[in-house]
Amino acid sequence: MDVDGTPYQALRKARATDVLAMSQMVFDELSDVLHRPRLARLIDAALRADLLDQLLSGTWFEPTVVVTDCRDVVDNKYLELALAAQAGIIVSSDQDLRGLHPWRGVLILRPADYLSLSG
Repeated sequence: MDVDGTPYQALRKARATDVLAMSQMVFDELSDVLHRPRLARLIDAALRADLLDQLLSGTWFEPTVVVTDCRDVVDNKYLELALAAQAGIIVSSDQDLRGLHPWRGVLILRPADYLSLSG
């Protein structure tokens, strides 16, 4: 991942034009993924720290509704966060989440598709 890459640009757009919703469970998983050895060697430590700082600066929610709609049960935390935040869009490259598009009126878009939205 680099600062010119599509996922990073989608994160920047979300922070600039939308509400970046975050929960403790989602942050913990993203932090864990970014520190996994296979991925960590591909992402500069300074960029990883920047990504985590950007996520920390999001608007935090504490989901209260349990969701079991995703085939991959570990991804339900993203749906729970979307409900808590009353989100209109989830940005994800995850196949299991994208397979639910649209979910309860929430669009589930790849980063590139999110970037192509006007506004």
